[in-house]
Amino acid sequence: MVEVRTDAGQAGTPELTPNPAFPTARLVERRDMTEDLMVIKLEVSEKFDFKPGQYCTLGLGKIERAYSIVSAPYEKYLEIFVELVPDGELTPKMWDLKTGGLMSVRPRAKGIFTKDKKMHHHFMLSTVTGLAPSMSMVRQYLHDGGHEGSEEKQVFYIMYGASYIDELTYDVELQELAEKHPDVVKFVPTISRPTESRNDGWTGATGRVNTIAEEYLEKFSLPKDDTKVYACGHPGMIEDMKEKLSPEGWNFIEERFWKP
Repeated sequence: MVEVRTDAGQAGTPELTPNPAFPTARLVERRDMTEDLMVIKLEVSEKFDFKPGQYCTLGLGKIERAYSIVSAPYEKYLEIFVELVPDGELTPKMWDLKTGGLMSVRPRAKGIFTKDKKMHHHFMLSTVTGLAPSMSMVRQYLHDGGHEGSEEKQVFYIMYGASYIDELTYDVELQELAEKHPDVVKFVPTISRPTESRNDGWTGATGRVNTIAEEYLEKFSLPKDDTKVYACGHPGMIEDMKEKLSPEGWNFIEERFWKP
């Protein structure tokens, strides 16, 4: 069950005080997807420009961390998909933040994990929160009408892996996009623990993303000279895919998360 938090106010402890040197990001919405996964939306105090696929740097107290942005640049709020790490320095503090509470955000987005406009096929490998940059790219592309200037049509092949069904936070949105734009969005969610009771009723693909990715590269008949492979999420998935695909001549880019 998804719980939408509407409680207001912010604890006054130093740990929950934003850095006054930077713009603020006010928490306007929070959805708890599981006990350790949440989606938050933030209202930035000043204009915040970014490219789809980039990340922002959020902070509380003296602790800052980078988070890939789920939302597209055209959207009103910054949307961030966060995983709780109990012994992390920042995420436990973020879990205590209430609606209306403030974080700091550095004024410039960063990152080169963005859509390669020279390529027409985008093969995106993601695990849980690693889906964020892919969502931003797809949302913006479709918002722009499915084309950019004189570009030919782009196609996004999104492979989204998790251990459990309820961790596939954006599966409904992606499935709807795939049905509405079948020539632009190809969506393959996969579960790595299909026999566990938490995944009862699952009828989709099974296995870790990195164990089935090559099968789908072949299934989609993707051309190496016109395909970009994007990997974001679990370091083990990224490393495995890099070792398998880079020597084969695939154009590969990765995004790794900072310590939480």
